[in-house]
Parts: sequence; structure tokens; C-alpha cells
Amino acid sequence: MFPSNEIKLNLPQAEIIYYPSFFNLIEAKYYYNLLLTNTPWKQDNIKIFGKTYKQPRLTALFGDNKKPYSYSNIIMHPHIFTSELCEIKTKIEKTCEIKFTSCLANLYRNGQDSNGWHADNEKELGKNPIIASVTFGEERFFHLKHRTDKSLRQKLLLQNGSLLIMKGETQQHWLHQIAKTKKQKEPRINLTFRIIR
Repeated sequence: MFPSNEIKLNLPQAEIIYYPSFFNLIEAKYYYNLLLTNTPWKQDNIKIFGKTYKQPRLTALFGDNKKPYSYSNIIMHPHIFTSELCEIKTKIEKTCEIKFTSCLANLYRNGQDSNGWHADNEKELGKNPIIASVTFGEERFFHLKHRTDKSLRQKLLLQNGSLLIMKGETQQHWLHQIAKTKKQKEPRINLTFRIIR
């Protein structure tokens, strides 16, 4: 069953649904504190145009299988789901009516931590993947742009406790990012649930 406060983004060649208050503020604070403390965060190196940089955020991969996940020349191996991640996953799965196998967790420590333009279209995710993205902590803007029609852009403020679902052909036709900002920002934890095949 879908929560009553769902917002469907009116974008061509995309299916994106946003729930601003999927978790209430008490739940969001509870999970934020647990995840911040209990997650084995690490900072990988990424290669961009032949140069190696520190990834501008911390990450961790969780899964109920042992399948790795790779992007930007990084190969991640999953940790076992924690009890709090299982609780979060179960609630999201009831809304999405699908079972997720994996979760990529991201910690944006401040406004300079970011994620550049990309699509979640790695081969491990299969064609037209469903991505369920949860935000705990600081609000950050989520930018979208169409791959071929440069006039099609969208900006959405991801609130504390919110859930964003991307499905259908979204990853084929749209790119997304969390941009750097010079504004003072507290940490944000982002959980992206997915199915790794």
C-alpha cells in the first residue's frame, strides 16, 4: 500500500515517486544515530579520466547475498544487513511491493561531499531497476536532468525521513546528482535499496 502523501514527479520517460515524510522525525533521528554509529563507513578511491581521487563521501554496501557491486572502478563487497536496516527495508518493501537484495549507504559529511551526474544503470542492476532512496539527517537538493533533452531539468529537496523511488525507464533516460554546496550543511545519510542480480 502506498502512503497517502505520495508525490509523483511529472517527468517524461521517468517514473519517480516522492514521499516527504515516509519516516516521522522521531524515527528518522533514531535511525540516523544508529546508522552513523554502526555502519562500517569507508572512503574509496575513484578514477575519473585516468586520475585517482578520494570519493567525496563515505560509503558501505549491505546485502542478503554475497554479490558485489561495482561502479567508477570500485568493487564493493556487502556486509550483512543490520537489524535497523532490515526494519527500514521491510517498511519500504511493503510500499514498493518488491524485495530488495542490497543497500548502498552513503554518508555526506558536509556540503562539500557530493555525488556527480550519473545513472544507476550498472549491469548488476538489470534493465529498468527500481531504486528506493531514503534520507536521514540534513536536507540536500537532488538534481535530475534528461540525457538528450537539455531543457528537461528538475530539482527536489530531499527531506529528513523522506523516500524517493525511481523505477521504469528512469535510469535509461535521466541522470541525477547531489551537488556540492558552499552552504553550511550537517551530515546526511542516504540509503539506496536495490536488487543486485
